[in-house]
Amino acid sequence: MSNALPKYPNHIKEYIHTAGYTIREITVELQIPERTMRDYLTGRTAMPREYLEALARVLGCTCEDILPTSSPPSSNWSVPYQRNTFFTGREEFLTQLYAALHKKGTVAITQAHALCGLGGIGKTQIVLEYAYRYRDEYRAVWWVKSDTRENLLSDFLSLAKHLNLPEQHAKDQAAIIAAIQRWMQQQMMWLLIFDNADDLTFVRNFIVPGFRGHILLTTRAQALGRIAHRLDVEIMSPETSALFLLRRAGLLGLDASLDDVSVKERELAFELVHELGGLPLALDQAGAYMEETPTSLAGYLDVYHQERSVLLTRRGGLIEDHPESVATTWSLSFEEVERIHPAATDLLRLCAFLDPDAIPEELLRAGAVALGPDLAMIAADTLRLNQTLEVLWRYSLLRRHTRSQMLSLHRLVQVVLKETMPAELQRIWVERAICALHLAFPSHVKPACWENCQRLLPQVQQCSQLIEQWSLHSSEAATLLHQAAYYLGERGGYAEAEALYRQALSIRMECFGPDHLDTAQSEYNLARLHADQGRYAEAEQFYLTVLATRERVLGSEHPAIAQCLNSLALLYWFWEKYEQAENLYLRALPMYQRLLGSEHPDTAHCINNLALLYVTQAQYIEAEQLHQQVLTIRQKVLPPAHPDTAQSLQNLACLYLAQGDPTTYAQAEQLLLQSLSMREHVLGPEHPQTAKSLHNLALLYEAQVNYTEAAQLYQRALLIREQVLGRANPKTLATVKDYARLLRKMHREDEAAQLQACL
Repeated sequence: MSNALPKYPNHIKEYIHTAGYTIREITVELQIPERTMRDYLTGRTAMPREYLEALARVLGCTCEDILPTSSPPSSNWSVPYQRNTFFTGREEFLTQLYAALHKKGTVAITQAHALCGLGGIGKTQIVLEYAYRYRDEYRAVWWVKSDTRENLLSDFLSLAKHLNLPEQHAKDQAAIIAAIQRWMQQQMMWLLIFDNADDLTFVRNFIVPGFRGHILLTTRAQALGRIAHRLDVEIMSPETSALFLLRRAGLLGLDASLDDVSVKERELAFELVHELGGLPLALDQAGAYMEETPTSLAGYLDVYHQERSVLLTRRGGLIEDHPESVATTWSLSFEEVERIHPAATDLLRLCAFLDPDAIPEELLRAGAVALGPDLAMIAADTLRLNQTLEVLWRYSLLRRHTRSQMLSLHRLVQVVLKETMPAELQRIWVERAICALHLAFPSHVKPACWENCQRLLPQVQQCSQLIEQWSLHSSEAATLLHQAAYYLGERGGYAEAEALYRQALSIRMECFGPDHLDTAQSEYNLARLHADQGRYAEAEQFYLTVLATRERVLGSEHPAIAQCLNSLALLYWFWEKYEQAENLYLRALPMYQRLLGSEHPDTAHCINNLALLYVTQAQYIEAEQLHQQVLTIRQKVLPPAHPDTAQSLQNLACLYLAQGDPTTYAQAEQLLLQSLSMREHVLGPEHPQTAKSLHNLALLYEAQVNYTEAAQLYQRALLIREQVLGRANPKTLATVKDYARLLRKMHREDEAAQLQACL
């Protein structure tokens, strides 16, 4: 072919990619060898006019569109901000954005793309970097400030002048807008950015259907409808945040990495990043302060802990693209929310005092009556709650995770909210948060409601701190802490449980005194917890105190007295004080039978404990009769797969194992496997009772000389007990002792010695 054109390889290649095609796809369409096409695009050979015309037909444009101008005129570059030399990370997001804009088929009929997220999350910086990074791929790049309707209209109308449209001097604004939109429908390879386009009802009037370039929006809005495809901007990773902070503060060069600073500096940077929640705007503020003062990381952290509200208000630096501080940015949003929906502001205030990462929606519904008159009506009404959440979602102040039915907000949003609330108002919302959580947390902690307890647990731990901080020592606060502690104890979280139990006990002592039954209940539960941990002397003291209190308040004939006797007897059994244990069982059991009946679960529990004592004393016939009696009662009155039934199955199996009769081992194995299955299903694979089943099954396999399987079970039981109970716990030590014995039987003496040496 003849009539070859000048060599414009880079421009033609970029145009093809901008249109969403690959080189291979173009060669197929033009029916020319791929190698020949690559020669055109690398500049080895000039592309003939005929091929250029064919390429234009494929891309749906004219040859003139493809041919480059000498260089983009300044009128076709209206980005008002300098490139951010500190821009760090976001490479994956920029790659995702580029791919979305250049996806095949999006040039002819394109959808706008919106970067959505909280104010200060870095949306503007990302599109600014995109504009500079890819400016050579566009014939024109325009920036429209959209924070107000006036700015948006003014900047958009100025495009007519940039384009030198005949209508640029028209008096009718609608005519100018229509002319610009016609140009957008006819021309390709342009980028239009609507920055801070929070009012989408106005922005959508400027986005014409069938436009042929690329349109980007930055917005706090989340519900975009058909206006744009949403791309969520999240906080930066801790590593990227730390790198940006150090660079912005002038403590690290732009080309340096985290490896170029000391370990101490990295640790301080990560600590500050955590405090600021990885929010780019807050990190930029902190970096500007350290650069201008100058201040070290340690110095800034000290000041931040003392003057947090002042630092979050101070912007610092010569900033044009985001001159407002974190506090100002969000305070304006708070004011807008309060103006249009006061109850949404109340919801934000509540969330300011909760764990920010996972706020269960059931907390709002179950605790509605404690949330004040305005929020109470909304929280109890699903439709009105949805409308309220939509307002906060619109400003990206609150996120709703529909699958998990959780809410979340940035921790700095909480900080700014608190700092803008007077102390009296803060106290009101702290009290409401605690009362709502008290109503929402299950009053009877059973396995069936453990999932709900776990969802609410982070909020309890947050409220535990608030209770101490604000000295809110109420009955509701103590009950909340007590119930959460009970749940943790049942799940093997002994250290956390003890802390909450002791906090609840302190409050009850203050509110009710030492002779109150609620105070005694806290002491009783602490006794049980200490017994489970092998802290027998401490447990005994609590049990004796509780027994004395209950006898003074309730008299000698009451189920609570029998309960205390039974538990104290079980403690003595653990402690190998068998005579004392039997005497107490024989006092408690008749009391249970008189007061509750012979088939009550509490009666069965006492019988079970007495049977365990008889096994220890080698009274196997009596023990088996009692264990069978307990199993029958529990299977009759308890739900299927109940932990107590699993306990009976295990205890009966251990009885057969204790007798050392190989003819009963098969029966014992069946019972232990059944018990293990129940516990794994109901309690979970990492629960201490599951570890107990594993340990006992290992003992059985060891007795059957099935050493390999026994060793695997000991390993699993030991791992659980070490993680949950700790290495010094008597149950953990028992597993170590038995496992080491087995290893020696297997002639693995070095492993046995190493195992015992670690404890």
